[in-house]
Amino acid sequence: MNQDICQVNIIHEDRIAKAKEQLPQLKNVTQIASIYKLLGDPTRLRIMLALNASEMCVCDLAALLETTPSAISHQLRLLRTAGLVHARKEGKIVYYNLEELSAQGLLREGLLYLETI
Repeated sequence: MNQDICQVNIIHEDRIAKAKEQLPQLKNVTQIASIYKLLGDPTRLRIMLALNASEMCVCDLAALLETTPSAISHQLRLLRTAGLVHARKEGKIVYYNLEELSAQGLLREGLLYLETI
């Protein structure tokens, strides 16, 4: 007997209606899933956490994470395309930081969740 499956087939129409009412559109769910997929990579998540502490350039991040500037640059491009990080150029140096409201909120919620488990 599988404990994960109902033993009887009953449809609770009221619960389905409530969930359907609150369920976001599929395109929004897909966008959220792509953001979570990006954050599912440990290197990208570490970059985000580092940028949450301080604005940094590619060389800073590469030194911190003990990897190559090329690898960091690739990951930053993905994060920037998703709107999670922002770049600003100062002379010949490009500094990266988090898109304050959206990205910081994601990180904060993830860290808060860890405290509860």
